[in-house]
Amino acid sequence: MDDFLLLDAIERYLSGEMSAEERNYFENLRKTTPEIDQMVVEHNMFLHQIADYAANIQIKQTLHETHQHLLERGDLNEGGALSPKGKVIQFWNKYKRVTAIAASVGGVIALFISGLAMYFSTSVNDPKLEQLGKDLEVVKKNQEAQVNIINEVTSKIPTNARLLSGGSGFLVDPKGYIVTNAHILKGTGAIVVNSKGAEFKSSIVLIDHDKDLAILKINDEEYESVKSIPYSIQKSNSSLGEEIFTLGYPRNEIVYGMGYLSAKTGFDGDSLSYQIQISANPGNSGGPVFNKNGEVIGVLSTRQAQADGVAFAVKSKNIHSIIEDLKKSDTAFRKVKLPAKSTLKGVERKTQINKVEDCVFFVKAYTK
Repeated sequence: MDDFLLLDAIERYLSGEMSAEERNYFENLRKTTPEIDQMVVEHNMFLHQIADYAANIQIKQTLHETHQHLLERGDLNEGGALSPKGKVIQFWNKYKRVTAIAASVGGVIALFISGLAMYFSTSVNDPKLEQLGKDLEVVKKNQEAQVNIINEVTSKIPTNARLLSGGSGFLVDPKGYIVTNAHILKGTGAIVVNSKGAEFKSSIVLIDHDKDLAILKINDEEYESVKSIPYSIQKSNSSLGEEIFTLGYPRNEIVYGMGYLSAKTGFDGDSLSYQIQISANPGNSGGPVFNKNGEVIGVLSTRQAQADGVAFAVKSKNIHSIIEDLKKSDTAFRKVKLPAKSTLKGVERKTQINKVEDCVFFVKAYTK
């Protein structure tokens, strides 16, 4: 469907202008096409925020007009004594709550606009699950619709390339091999960005949709290999209730999250994944999940749509599996060696994060 026609259809759907037949068709399309459903949700949110913003402007205008009216009547004497009637105090008592609401709305608007710059989706089509990758085209369409385009194309991305999706990833070999989720890599290429904002060209080495894992290789001459990776990749299963933490890019900067392992299997008993209790947002996909000893136990991938804080992570033993498959299929990768020992055991959390964050990357996928 043409982008402009799609946007027009969403507007008509949200405003109730569709016929019953059109509405039924469009709702079925939402159920079968997660990208369109995401666009509807985000556009609806945007319209509500615009309405709140308009209300905020109206409130400010009313306050200004009332203030001018009091000045003209002499009830308000700025810089001098208050009138005996005390109308200034009455005015404040009457409007201070409205002013606070206006300020709050303004803050929400600012956060929402900032959120549009974040990067937003595996083949998981169950409406009960939400992928934690971000669809950059959805963000871009909303920005264009509001004449507020943010230029997301950087020098490392080929000319005329189109950004499609984004998420997180982390090193599994000092030479620049990165693990992320397969569903993040929608296009034909990708770049990665470190915690300091430096971008590096990379190539897609392997994509395993069944395990929802993928491997990238940084092939940028500006990249300097790290001396060693401080964490290890766990081969065995983790224990129920184990404390965990993660680092990723739901924003344009690295974000820390903490929780615990709440089930040994994933959604609907998926044995390839864990269920974890943690706050996870679009952009966290592909991020490492660590235990308290700094061992990677999983790769954050999805969250349950109707359950607060319930997320799922692909078990780390699957990383070992895809690396072994890669070595068998191509001898050029036989020198890839996963880190076997964590140097973070017994180290306080702040120090663990400082040592790990340079190994966690923002992944941006594009197509030419």
